[in-house]
Amino acid sequence: MPSFTLEEDQQLIQSTMRKFAQTELREIARECDENATLPDETIKKVWDLGFCPNLIPEKYGGYEMGRSAVNAAIMVEELAWGDLSLTIGALSPQLMMIPILEFGTEEQKEEWLPRFCAEKFFPVTAAIMEPRITFNPLNLHTTVELSGDFLYINGMKCMVPLADSAEHILVYATASKGSGVSSVQAIIVDRDTPGMEIGEREKYMGLHSLPLYPITFHDCKVPKSRRVGGDRGIEYMRLMNLSRANLCAMAVGVSRASYEYALEYARERTAFGEPIASRQTIAFMLAEMCMEIDGMRMLSWRAAWRLDRNEDATRDSSLARMYCSEQTMKIVDYGVQILGGHGYIRDHPVELWLRNGRSFSIIEGLSTC
Repeated sequence: MPSFTLEEDQQLIQSTMRKFAQTELREIARECDENATLPDETIKKVWDLGFCPNLIPEKYGGYEMGRSAVNAAIMVEELAWGDLSLTIGALSPQLMMIPILEFGTEEQKEEWLPRFCAEKFFPVTAAIMEPRITFNPLNLHTTVELSGDFLYINGMKCMVPLADSAEHILVYATASKGSGVSSVQAIIVDRDTPGMEIGEREKYMGLHSLPLYPITFHDCKVPKSRRVGGDRGIEYMRLMNLSRANLCAMAVGVSRASYEYALEYARERTAFGEPIASRQTIAFMLAEMCMEIDGMRMLSWRAAWRLDRNEDATRDSSLARMYCSEQTMKIVDYGVQILGGHGYIRDHPVELWLRNGRSFSIIEGLSTC
């Protein structure tokens, strides 16, 4: 069974990421949200932390320091505590790196993995979400068809992070509509490939700092050698489970940020001669926030623990995904309520966390570990 006590190296990871999130992400989060910008300097600072090369074997140019979904959950919780939009954007290269690392052919690993070990940020991303009210990541409508030595992609994607600057995009598509996860393939598409059109930047209620774009594919022709895993393909559900475990950890980070701020405010804000934290209604809300955050973290860690053991984590990651998306919305809403009228003012960050926290109920596949 997983331990509830962090090991010494995990404590170091946690404290290091928390300090980085405080000084490099939290300090600029509001300005980036207001201006809808993701600074290149911030991307570089996250890239310099070595998330990608640390996971890549030495023969491909990496450091091979060991890969752990639990450690990744610890790291991204702290980064998302700093800011969710900046975290997802800066970690976008992993959206392409992890599938290649897990399921790529030897030729694909030799071609692509060294690029993730370079000193300069490698601008790549992945496209999984589709602009449908009934979107289900386990039932994709974007199709890929093999004809001779080429693959032809047709369909639409949305919420593709950093698509405007990405040199390559990993596109998820199904070889047979309605066949479920068994027919999903991942194809590497170059930016200038005919038949792929990147639309104008999308605007959402939250995630303002994260550049998100729609992409349309019309008979987009790609060499079949760009299919990750070759004829063997990928294990789509493992990638989805990795993503969900990571997103759940990020939800914990956003929820914790709102809780901690609301708790400090309630202790300092006085009404009728006493801190509002002593009022039963406020105290109960804070207690519920704290309780649910711990529950969310345990669910995300359990899913990550199963993934580290190469077990089927579909049930655990799905339960964590559903629970964390619901509880995050409640927690960030409580954060606004505890501040009262101040919670609705941009001078306080709880309204930002409310807008960003709302995204967890809709986003899929925007992070992996």
